[in-house]
Amino acid sequence: MNRHSYIAALLCAGVLSACSKDPVRDISGPPPAASRVRFFNFGVNAPSVNFYANTTKMTAIQNSTDGVEATTGVAYGGVGSGGAYAAIAPGPYTFTGKIAATTDKDLSISPLAATIEDGKYYSYYMSGIYNTTTKTVDAFVVEDPVVAPTDFSVATVRFVHAISNANPMTLYAKSTVAPNTEYTIGAEVAYKGAGAFTAIPAGVYDLSTRYTGSATNAMTRTGVSFVFGRVYTVTARGDITVAATPTACGATNKTCLDNTANR
Repeated sequence: MNRHSYIAALLCAGVLSACSKDPVRDISGPPPAASRVRFFNFGVNAPSVNFYANTTKMTAIQNSTDGVEATTGVAYGGVGSGGAYAAIAPGPYTFTGKIAATTDKDLSISPLAATIEDGKYYSYYMSGIYNTTTKTVDAFVVEDPVVAPTDFSVATVRFVHAISNANPMTLYAKSTVAPNTEYTIGAEVAYKGAGAFTAIPAGVYDLSTRYTGSATNAMTRTGVSFVFGRVYTVTARGDITVAATPTACGATNKTCLDNTANR
C-alpha cells in the first residue's frame, strides 16, 4: 500500500467509527441521586443486629480472622459503620435491625417504613426497651439537616430523645470554663423527636437534661468535648429508672447522653 492509499484508509476508518451504532455516552448530566443514612442500636436489652434497608444489608461486621461475617453485629449502644453515613437512593424503604447471632439469625426486630428524600441525611434509631416475648423493639427515623459550617469558632449541637419511659426533656450544656455559661440546646424534645441544631462556643461541657418546670437534672454527663467547626447529635438512651454513670456511656441499660458527630 502506497502512502496516499494508507492515508485514505485511515480517513475511511475514522468516518466509519463516527457512524458506529454505539455513540459516545453523554456524561454531562447530574450525578445519580443519592441520600445518606446511618444506624443506631439504642434499644435497651436488644440483641446485636445487622441493619437493612428493604432486603439490602447496610451494616455488618466482618470476622478479622477468616473474612466471614461475624455474628456480633452492632451491639446496644453502638452505631453502624463507626458512625459513618451509608449512601442510599431516595425512595420508600422498610428499615430494620435483624439479629446477627446464630440464634434467631436474621429475625427482623425493628421494622419501620420511611421515605428517604433526595440529597438528605437521616439517622435510624432502634429505641425504647426490647420486648423479649415478641422479640421486637421500637424504631424511628429523624432527618439530619446538616449544613457546612460558616463559623469555625463554634460547634453545632442538637438533642434526640430515644428513651421510651422518659417524659419530654430539654438538653443543657454548661461550660467547664469560667464563668461556666450554660446553653439551652434547642427546645423541649419528646420521645422519638429531634431538636434544632444550636451553635455554641467550642469547648468542654457538662451536659444535663431537665423536664419542663423542673430545676432537677433528669440525666447528666460530664466532660463532653465539642470541637469547633463540627456538628454533633446528643441522644438520650437507656432506661430512665436506672441511674447513669455521669462520666461515660456504658453498654448496659443505664441512662446515657450519647455524643456522636454528624460531620
